[in-house]
Amino acid sequence: MTIAEQNNGIVSSGEATAAGIARRELSEAVERGELIRIARGVYALPEAWEDEFVLAQHRFARGFFSHETALYLHGLTDRAPDAMTMTFPRGYNTRNARDAGIDARTVTTGLYPAGTAEVGTPYGNAVAAYCPERAICDLFRSTSSPDLQLAIPSIRAYLSSEGRNTVRLMEYAHLMKVEAKVRPYVEAML
Repeated sequence: MTIAEQNNGIVSSGEATAAGIARRELSEAVERGELIRIARGVYALPEAWEDEFVLAQHRFARGFFSHETALYLHGLTDRAPDAMTMTFPRGYNTRNARDAGIDARTVTTGLYPAGTAEVGTPYGNAVAAYCPERAICDLFRSTSSPDLQLAIPSIRAYLSSEGRNTVRLMEYAHLMKVEAKVRPYVEAML
């Protein structure tokens, strides 16, 4: 399957249909042992590593990886998340995502698309996540007191990175109404 080879060994039924491949051909490829069905609508080559981030993205395509999961994917923390966190637009039914073990969050439709980025997983696949600035602000927005053992090292790593943009960080902090919480940490570390 050429599509799977181009996608680091993974293909969704939607991608196959868009390429003109009938869904029954995917089933036949599974029967022949050319593909393995790893989730509903998601297939992989037998030799491909199973990438849980790609699987979650395919199953819950409207979600963006956020919070500590986005920070992990951006390399701003070495602490792998206990559960993947994804954010969905308000009104989206998150029950299936929660049943799959995902920490599903919702935000207003105005905040939902702000700060999206494509980022690589540890297996080299591309998934949709929030940018580092948005992910840092998510930590401060989600609770009255963020996990400082995660927030402080993540902010420190962000501020020492070449791609840092403190103006954009503060713009997201203002947009998400956490500027008063984020600013002291940024000022103390600069």
